Amino acid sequence: MSRPVERTVLQAVSAIGFLLCVAVALWGWQTGVLTSQERLEALVASLGIAGALLFTVFQAVQVVVPVLPGGLGCLVGVILFGPVWGFVYNYVGICIGSLMAFAVARNCGKPLLSLLFSEKTIQKYSRWAEERNRFARLFALAIFLPVAPDDFLCYLAGTTDMSWRRYTAIILLGKPFAIALYSLGLTAIWQMMIH
Repeated sequence: MSRPVERTVLQAVSAIGFLLCVAVALWGWQTGVLTSQERLEALVASLGIAGALLFTVFQAVQVVVPVLPGGLGCLVGVILFGPVWGFVYNYVGICIGSLMAFAVARNCGKPLLSLLFSEKTIQKYSRWAEERNRFARLFALAIFLPVAPDDFLCYLAGTTDMSWRRYTAIILLGKPFAIALYSLGLTAIWQMMIH
């Protein structure tokens, strides 16, 4: 496939994923699953361990194929499974997805970035990769604080000479704080909206 065709296919997959998420959100709103904590808890309970596994897989995939903002997934995890298990499932899924994104970028190289992300994003953060001595520190800070496009940065890291060991340590140690901030902040906003 040529690069324009690959880009179109990836954009179509992202658009379809987004539309599916919107459809599920509309269904949840109409059935009351998203407006009633009791109905939501009943739905999750009916799914059992399969619900937790599906959510964790979804969180991993949404890092590799960016469809939704990661923070939204963190909110859903806390709403569905509570603050403790929601955090655990978010953390496991996002870390697995982050490692997968790094592996994909390591194998495919820089051309993949322009297929998945806008030129504006690439230009804004690519200069980080040019600063060899500072990239790991900037990357770690961005992963620790929920202020940068983590999915893109995971792919970008895969195109640098950063070692697997260093990357994994940054992800495993940096993600908990960012996930907790997203989860707590968005949960507070969610609680204000439904009350």
